[in-house]
Amino acid sequence: MSRYDSSGNYAPDARSKYRRPRYPFSLWGVGIGLILGLAGGLLYAWVVNPRVEYNTEPWQLSEADRANYIVGITLQYGFDSDLAKAVNRLVVLRLPGDPIQAVADTACKLASSSYVDNSSGQRAVRSMMTFYQLQGRTGCADTLLASGVVPTPEAIIEAATPTLRPPATKTPTPPVTIVAQVTPTPNIVIPSIQPQADFTLVDVRTYCSKELSGLIEVRVQDYNGDPIPGASITVKWDNGQSTFVTGLKPERGADYADFQMDAGKSYTVQVAGRSDPSQALVAGSCSDPDTGQPAIISYRATFRPQ
Repeated sequence: MSRYDSSGNYAPDARSKYRRPRYPFSLWGVGIGLILGLAGGLLYAWVVNPRVEYNTEPWQLSEADRANYIVGITLQYGFDSDLAKAVNRLVVLRLPGDPIQAVADTACKLASSSYVDNSSGQRAVRSMMTFYQLQGRTGCADTLLASGVVPTPEAIIEAATPTLRPPATKTPTPPVTIVAQVTPTPNIVIPSIQPQADFTLVDVRTYCSKELSGLIEVRVQDYNGDPIPGASITVKWDNGQSTFVTGLKPERGADYADFQMDAGKSYTVQVAGRSDPSQALVAGSCSDPDTGQPAIISYRATFRPQ
């Protein structure tokens, strides 16, 4: 629209769209851009390239992960009997009160849950019981997790008391037959934990990383691929060996354990006492594909029952 002024001259309408002020940016565009950027950042951080923590302190773990960490400590104690090392690891957890009694309390919670529904869970809780009982502590796991051995009751044989023959009379008394009454012995079924099958190396992969140079990452899982905490791992080389257990780094998984190799040496990995030694893992040299820096080849090995 347009209008004329009082002198008859033409003057454009100030409300015309061609006369409106221009802004350097669009508020709608900024809002949509922020939403898209936030969604893209979350997708990248959570799905495409999620961050993996490597330096989590034990006291920062969740309650469930702290329980797995304690299981790993007591299982390791069962192998090396190093009480000082076990107590120092418990102190790092910053548990309230007596750290050894805290082990008993944790064992009580695990024994009261479905954690002990399988043989590996029972073995883990029993290792905790052994640890705190040797230090003079007690907990409800002592009664909740029985030994599983049922005593065989004695068979009881009851014989009828013989009746004395009465004095002779004119009417002969029929002979008395003594019959022993035997209570049948019940069939006693003693429950036992089914032994686990031997483990075998189902997968081994290599990678090269300057940050994780020369590392053997081991995972021990059951038939379904679920983690087995507290599994004993033995790594051997030419002039030595080292034994450790899974679950001491819960932030990496309850089935996880690792070992640092030396350059140029050859190693074999075994789930202690329950598997044949794995193929030789050689600590050869490589180049980090991201940084180009020299490093030592690392391995990821997975064990499962046969």
